Amino acid sequence: MPISPSSSAQAARERVAQRLRDLRADAGITGSELAERCGWTHPKTSRLENARTPPTPEDIRRWCAACDAEDQAADIIAQSRDAESQYGEWRRKVRAGLKRLQDSYVELYQATEVFRIYSPTLVPGLLQTEGYARALLSANSRLLGIPDDSDEAAAARVERSRVIHEPGHRFVMLIEEGVLRYQLGDSDAMAAQLGYLLTAGALPSVSLGIIPSATRERVLWPQEVFHVYDDTLVSVELLSARVRVTQPSEIELYIKAFEELRAMAVYGAAARALVLKAIDALG
Repeated sequence: MPISPSSSAQAARERVAQRLRDLRADAGITGSELAERCGWTHPKTSRLENARTPPTPEDIRRWCAACDAEDQAADIIAQSRDAESQYGEWRRKVRAGLKRLQDSYVELYQATEVFRIYSPTLVPGLLQTEGYARALLSANSRLLGIPDDSDEAAAARVERSRVIHEPGHRFVMLIEEGVLRYQLGDSDAMAAQLGYLLTAGALPSVSLGIIPSATRERVLWPQEVFHVYDDTLVSVELLSARVRVTQPSEIELYIKAFEELRAMAVYGAAARALVLKAIDALG
């Protein structure tokens, strides 16, 4: 069964739409009547009720007033905002700069005891060196068409990563072997990054697994980048957005996928050998 990273966000929107439908039904009015009371067209009512268009706070206030349920407006507005936060476009999230985005994760990191991270394309952020992070974040700035604050953002990323040295946290990280070959920055920056993997991978709190490219008969194909925070939240990184998965059934699916990927990885001396081979290949 394929994983749908946006389904949690859509399900949250649909729960908001269901509450609006229930209010209208409880008030005993039709969609056309509600539209007239709200001062908009009937098609808009239909779009809101079927979760095709997210309601604005003003839409919700008008809807509740039309149904004589003003006391429910604040709660539904809060629920709607939470639903929309589950799907966050990178362009919106980085308006204030990439450094601000790095800082926004600190509270979540401090509150998480067990991190599960799978990355098929990049060194996980918690294990990135400043040079590697700078090259990556500079490329992101160019792609998103925003001012390049990659120097400050890279420093902030390294600073937030100090959590791996703090007690009370455990990190289980998986990467595909190809990550060791995808060069970001110059050869010196990449060599420093690979060298740091050898150091960080030996920390007592860190389990670093590498899935060899030569793995035969894979039980699961490479997935998108995802992070599991304890057993309560999954963050999926897409090209255009980050998706927050909160439905227990979907979190369970991601954890199952993580364990299947983990079973194909090598650890310890075998993982170190793959990293050293990649360092040698840099010439």
